[in-house]
Amino acid sequence: MADSRTRDITAPLEDKHPNERLKMGSRYLRGTIEASLADPITGALAADDTQLTKFHGFYQQDDRDLRDERRHQKLEPAYQMMIRLRLPGGTCTPAQWLALDDLARRYGDGGLRLTTRQTFQYHGVLKRDIKAALQGIDAALLDTLAACGDVNRTVMAAVNPHQSRVHAAVQRCAREVSDHLAPRTHAYREIWLDGERVDPDADEEPLYGPTYLPRKFKIGFAVPPVNDIDVYSQDIGLIAAVEEGELAGFTVCVGGGLGRTENEPATFPRLADPIGFCRPEQVNALAETIVAIQRDHGDRVDRKHARMKYTIDDRGVDWFREELERRLGWSLEPAREVQFAHNGDRYGWVEGDDGRWHYTLFIENGRIRDWEDYPLMSGLRAIAEVHDGEFQLTPNQNLTLAAIAPDARDAIQRLITDYGLERAERMGRLRRNAMACVALPTCGLAMAESERYLPSLIDALERRAADAGIGDTPIVVRMTGCPNGCARPYLAEIGFTGRGPGKYNLYLGGGFHGQRLNKLYRANIGEAEILEILDGLFRHYAAERQAGEAFGDFTIRAGYVAAVTAGRHFHD
Repeated sequence: MADSRTRDITAPLEDKHPNERLKMGSRYLRGTIEASLADPITGALAADDTQLTKFHGFYQQDDRDLRDERRHQKLEPAYQMMIRLRLPGGTCTPAQWLALDDLARRYGDGGLRLTTRQTFQYHGVLKRDIKAALQGIDAALLDTLAACGDVNRTVMAAVNPHQSRVHAAVQRCAREVSDHLAPRTHAYREIWLDGERVDPDADEEPLYGPTYLPRKFKIGFAVPPVNDIDVYSQDIGLIAAVEEGELAGFTVCVGGGLGRTENEPATFPRLADPIGFCRPEQVNALAETIVAIQRDHGDRVDRKHARMKYTIDDRGVDWFREELERRLGWSLEPAREVQFAHNGDRYGWVEGDDGRWHYTLFIENGRIRDWEDYPLMSGLRAIAEVHDGEFQLTPNQNLTLAAIAPDARDAIQRLITDYGLERAERMGRLRRNAMACVALPTCGLAMAESERYLPSLIDALERRAADAGIGDTPIVVRMTGCPNGCARPYLAEIGFTGRGPGKYNLYLGGGFHGQRLNKLYRANIGEAEILEILDGLFRHYAAERQAGEAFGDFTIRAGYVAAVTAGRHFHD
């Protein structure tokens, strides 16, 4: 690793990863995107442009369910785009909700998806509709710039700024950091919004430079005792400290990240390390400086080793803190003690400090559409038409109807009841704490089902949990279709990552409030073995758990897996 670090900083551009050369020659993310859009022969963009459009907020995909059929018909794949919004803190007004709902039905697959980073995704957008969709998003005073790509992405923040003054202050910090770290290129407005054209040679990126970051970068703000954003999974995690009811500052954690590559032990998930404490007015300078350190020292040769977690793991936390304070010109205060209780959502009605009400809905795997027996999308549309507060997307793919005046609560409740949206009360504790990525049929990286499969697996697991006598015990379950970790499976008490059709790795021992990584228990197993293993584990847990002992803690104490004390030991 030491040799690669030296090479990363000093190697000529031609020796770095091809994406680095692509970014350098892209004219600040313009590439040939406009020519690709104008090509009527194909539903796809040029290959290089598919890398650049990630910075603009969307990925080119195809419907993998149709691949074989279209190949036999000698047709190109059913190309479509996944568009993701940049939505710091997950806040959306009712007017914006209605606009996004309309765009989903006009240009997408008819539904909305809430992501694990508190934002929206559209699926099924055709090339010919990309520009109209992005212009519709802009008209709603929202954007997709930097929702993907080698930049700082959507900044997460503890759910619901209306819950307290501290939550409101944290949300403001999240918005300020998001704006402060947003790319400055004019390409987005030129290409999608018909904005004034700027000579690319005169364009600039004061922070990112022409090659941007080595890989994606993620920031999140948490407010104890709830770790809903999984703060230790972030490149920069900021944990609020409260003094006399006001926001005093943040414990700063660095170096989190969950993605890894199967069968490559040099890649691993890692939890962020606390390095000190900063005041709210220092956050922007702190975040910018940390991003600049990663810009300058991150691996630009091997993209699998390019996240900041590896920069810190290779060089050490002490080196990172010293470099940060040297560049800042001031020292961090000592980190504060942090106490978290859980990382889930609180469903149903909750009253805020100011007397307004908030209602959190369960949205299974974040998928919002109308089903025959469940008109979820229509119900939320009806609520948006009368709601005068906000919609808050949660990091667990759920939705909070926020800032409801006391005299409006009954009207909102009637709509919730009329459309049958009170599902959380009827869901078991496993389902309420479960989460899945999109996976098949659209994600090109997926090796197995996730979103489409997890609900039926949860059905079977909940029956076994009930039979074991632990049906009312919350257990965090997460699944992804590949090892990349979008649904944060490596922090789950029970985690699954796809290995192939119907086959998964099973991980055990994550911390109930996101404080500990889990560990591989069985590799490449199917449903029958999964159910057999977990049935036995549930019964053992029911019989021998200690008072208040979480399931993940039990699997370590009972010897099923060893505790992972650092990411580099994930494979030990």
